Amino acid sequence: MSFKISKSNCCGLDVHKTWIYACISITDSNNRTAYKQARFSSFTKGLNELCNRLAKYNCKDVCMESTGKYWITVFNILEQNEIRVTLSHPKYPKPMKGNKTDRKDAKWICDLYMCSMVRPSFIPPADIRELRDLVRYRFKLIWMITDEKNRAQNCLTVSNLKQDDIFSDVFGKSSRSITEQILQHPGEKFDAAPFVHGRCKTPVEEIQAAVDESVSKE
Repeated sequence: MSFKISKSNCCGLDVHKTWIYACISITDSNNRTAYKQARFSSFTKGLNELCNRLAKYNCKDVCMESTGKYWITVFNILEQNEIRVTLSHPKYPKPMKGNKTDRKDAKWICDLYMCSMVRPSFIPPADIRELRDLVRYRFKLIWMITDEKNRAQNCLTVSNLKQDDIFSDVFGKSSRSITEQILQHPGEKFDAAPFVHGRCKTPVEEIQAAVDESVSKE
């Protein structure tokens, strides 16, 4: 079975944590393909050497799998060197079972890419990627804060401190002041009135009854 070669000069990368295997294919006018293979370190120096090798063979099209997080630094440096990178999900360029090696995997990716048999993944521009990372991190922090608030609420509940029954916001000014007093003086009875904010609508007697429970010093 023969396939039409759509890219006469391209490269397939097999990306690992420490090493990157590159296979550059160069096809002449007679459809004869020569392969140039090499291994590079995943450190910045090695990635720059990879870019120099691509420039040496005038190769501007590169394909690689989205392997974990290892592809990101490779993608960034290739992008900075104005190299067109096609990122593919690992299931699409998956090689056939058998005596596979890293060099064979790189060549297989190169062959598929050379014949336009790789489905590319959408990669947004660099500024959008940076904004997306910030938004995702902010979302993660919000969930972490929510989890910690729920954990604190559970601690109050098992200690029979009923702030959630008398305050609309357990982490409001009055409730937090009372909680801090309890934590700083565990096991001691106290008057809740000085810790209640003036704008709080709940009667002090109800607040005192809700928090009139001692917690263990441990």
